[in-house]
Amino acid sequence: MSNIEFNNNKAIDWAWNVNSADLKTDTAEIKSALMNLSAPVYLAQSGADLGVTDSILDSGSDGEKVLAFAQALTPEDLGDDEYKKQHGVKYAYHGGAMANGIASVELVIALGKAGLLCSFGAAGLIPDAVEDAIRRIQAELPDGPYAVNLIHAPAEEALESGAVDRFLKMGVKTVEASAYLALTEHIVWYRLSGLTQNDDGSVNIGHKVIAKVSRTEVARRFMEPAPEKLIKKLLAQGKITELQAELSKSVPMADDITAEADSGGHTDNRPFVTLLPSIITLRDEIQAKYNYPQPLRVGAGGGIGTPESAIAAFNMGAAYIVLGSVNQSCVEAGASEHTRKLLSTIEMADVTMAPAADMFEMGVKLQVLKRGSMFAMRANKLYDLYVNYDSIEDIPAAEREKIEKQIFRQNLDEIWAGTEDFFKQRDPEMLARALDNPKRKMALIFRWYLGLSSRWSNIGEKGREMDYQIWAGPSLGAFNSWVKETYLSDYTKRAAVDVTMHILQGAAYLQRINQLKMQGVSLSTELGRYVPNN
Repeated sequence: MSNIEFNNNKAIDWAWNVNSADLKTDTAEIKSALMNLSAPVYLAQSGADLGVTDSILDSGSDGEKVLAFAQALTPEDLGDDEYKKQHGVKYAYHGGAMANGIASVELVIALGKAGLLCSFGAAGLIPDAVEDAIRRIQAELPDGPYAVNLIHAPAEEALESGAVDRFLKMGVKTVEASAYLALTEHIVWYRLSGLTQNDDGSVNIGHKVIAKVSRTEVARRFMEPAPEKLIKKLLAQGKITELQAELSKSVPMADDITAEADSGGHTDNRPFVTLLPSIITLRDEIQAKYNYPQPLRVGAGGGIGTPESAIAAFNMGAAYIVLGSVNQSCVEAGASEHTRKLLSTIEMADVTMAPAADMFEMGVKLQVLKRGSMFAMRANKLYDLYVNYDSIEDIPAAEREKIEKQIFRQNLDEIWAGTEDFFKQRDPEMLARALDNPKRKMALIFRWYLGLSSRWSNIGEKGREMDYQIWAGPSLGAFNSWVKETYLSDYTKRAAVDVTMHILQGAAYLQRINQLKMQGVSLSTELGRYVPNN
């Protein structure tokens, strides 16, 4: 076929004409016109060929009849306008939190300065490190936009409580709540302590919450007002006022709900083509019940790494899109060069599931890279031992010797000594519970490996490359395939803002292509695809 064809059976009687002299018929010129996202594209006959232009004639003027057109559509036009307004951003985008500072200060600042919201990956970091990071972000983005991750920590409640305490003291206005299985008093405290009443009696929400969920039962808890039981508890503790308790009855627990599909890290591996509409339907049900003045917005994350997946999410009703795994391969990410280089080579099938350090005893798993690392295999081995034995002493001598040599590279008694020192500072209560519980003690020893393995990946620990725990989803493999023949295949050239804008520009471009296709226009592969170029 030629580069561009038209099916007359789908012709629409547009009341527009164009100047035949303005029509561009050369492939490069057509591509240029399509790439000019801020101008419309009109298709008309130009002799024996079809051509495009960005202007029409005045009404009543003679010229070639318009056969099809695509509206002007820029990256700023995608997604929900209220999301952009509420978060003070230009684009319906969110850079998702990646723990241990992988979603780094540098990443948050770079995206924020470009009008893109990003969450700092506070999970797993000591409170002082989190506070230092927030101060650095606030210095560069005094008016935002930025968010900080608040992760559910059922095994280490003091960490979640301490995080909220610091967020409130430091004036953090937006948190990304992730890995929640149920609401806790800490996330409710953060939300409600920011409520005030406007002069007209309406509620001002000073603390915004973006809840990342993959299950409808968890989404429902964030879509509804705070539960009375937790409100009473916070009132008794003097953490909220009677007015805030009353105001909380008319606002949901979150402003935005991210439907987290097949992502890196904590995930239920759900495809967003089924998860996103389910969460949107639930949102509509909740809105009909509570009639919030500002309805919740639902975004899509997990599985998004190309313009095709981005525009699919927007077309399915996503208010915004979330990128995580793709950002981890960018130069601003808090990951070692070895890790970023490895991530730039993976394919979609190069990921697998492994036990999560923070919810090890519960059997919760997360998605990690299996190519270039033995972490997943070794972590699953430790979990099997945990399930099958009640203490370190119960593990057969041969098995113990094997994991000491291959995984820990130390005697387990030495590992326990180091673990004791660690939890004395991090969470003394957890240590106390483990001293009289051999099973819990074994879990903490095994968590030593799971916890350090992600740190080794971030700092590039020499000699531990095969133990690197690298969180990644299949979207990164799709991204690598998309940019394979472009300058972005070089991991050293992956700047987060540049990568993000190519995905958003590509999504807008493809939407224009889809508009033309629906009007009977057939395009060559070259014209129908968006490929990054520098």
